[in-house]
Amino acid sequence: MYDAALPEVYGYLLARCGQRSLAEELTAETFLAAVEALRRRPPPGGLSTAWLVGVARHKLIDHWRRAEREERGLRLAGGLRSGDVEDPWDVRLDALLAREVLMDLAGHHRAALTLRYLDGLSVPEVAKVMGRTVHATEALLVRARRAFRAGYEESFGGKGDRDG
Repeated sequence: MYDAALPEVYGYLLARCGQRSLAEELTAETFLAAVEALRRRPPPGGLSTAWLVGVARHKLIDHWRRAEREERGLRLAGGLRSGDVEDPWDVRLDALLAREVLMDLAGHHRAALTLRYLDGLSVPEVAKVMGRTVHATEALLVRARRAFRAGYEESFGGKGDRDG
């Protein structure tokens, strides 16, 4: 099972975090969790590659939460005004710049956007994975999209290449 699942788990993590060393570390944690699960009596049903990818998703979210707590301790976070609302934004994103901007976001924003748009989970599914209410998750996604857009526009504008 390890040989079959390793490329799937590692690929899943690498595509979402963009850092080989972190993907390797989280892949190892994922398989350690699988070994622990197998040692339990009785072992969990449905032990499969899909189950391992689910464990990997949780490991990545846990990593982002830890990173966010560390970042929060180092900086003072600014918030949006309560009247801020999302507006339509239909722009083709450069994939490398988008990944760079995503990695610069706060951990909870990065996690929410990744689960919603890269993993394709519905808002209720994102809420369940992140341990939040649906309403809180919707608000988080609005703030995360705004933060992503601001970071992207700042990076894109900084290249002096906006109009061609």
